[in-house]
Amino acid sequence: MKHIALSLAASAALLGLQTVPAFAGSYKGPTGLQLYSLRADFPKDVAGTMKFVHDLGFKEVELAGTYKMEPAEFKKLLNQNGLKPIATHFPFERYRDDIDGVIRDAKMFGLKYAGVAWIPHKGQWDEAQCRAAAEVFNKAGAALAKHGIKMFYHCHGYEFVPHGDGTLFDLFLKLTDPKTVVMEMDILWVVFPGQDPVKLFEKYGKRFELVHLKDLKKGVKTGEHTGHTDVTNDVALGSGQMDYPAILKAAQKAGVKYYFIEDESPSVREQLPQSLKFLKQVKW
Repeated sequence: MKHIALSLAASAALLGLQTVPAFAGSYKGPTGLQLYSLRADFPKDVAGTMKFVHDLGFKEVELAGTYKMEPAEFKKLLNQNGLKPIATHFPFERYRDDIDGVIRDAKMFGLKYAGVAWIPHKGQWDEAQCRAAAEVFNKAGAALAKHGIKMFYHCHGYEFVPHGDGTLFDLFLKLTDPKTVVMEMDILWVVFPGQDPVKLFEKYGKRFELVHLKDLKKGVKTGEHTGHTDVTNDVALGSGQMDYPAILKAAQKAGVKYYFIEDESPSVREQLPQSLKFLKQVKW
């Protein structure tokens, strides 16, 4: 699908959007963008893509790399566009093998959170791999906490295989220190494996400090624990199969601190204004 020709500013104007977060409905969360959403655009034009984000009205972002740009230069562009980095995703191996480097990079960007979006594993994630990962998170979390940074884990679907009376995700939360390791709920990667985001918010409350807002196309089968689905299954918020009024209400009640839209679809440029319009107007 071709990208729209309108500038982001014009697109936002046509949809009646105001600077984020200026919401008229029930949702009041501070809303940023996970820059990975624009991973196809950044390698072509970092400065232009950063302006694209600014023109939509975002003030806060979550990072996932600097696209071959020196971190200091990337930070400079963020500053020039009024974008404050709140969190980032680093590879799991860096927390295990290079925690000093993680701390250095996180402090350079002034981050509040540093986390992991995927734990490498062989076959289906199992108890042994879960326990080993928890050890890495606890050690890294303790080291980051000394610098005022919180470690987080972004669920990705494979953690929800049954284990005992619950799932391996339950075990992971039990094994990790809630004082130094918090969670980022990716709504799609909770619904896709057949879980209920509302129930998870009710069960674990403040353990979820971060959220990825993402919707799943209607008709896509759920109940799989692969952690993979076609990126074209990402749709604009409010147009998919998630019950977002109930989810957002539960998230706000749980005390989520930061919300980031993440849209991995090739139609992300068209869908971002639609998602913002939905969040601005949604009521419950």
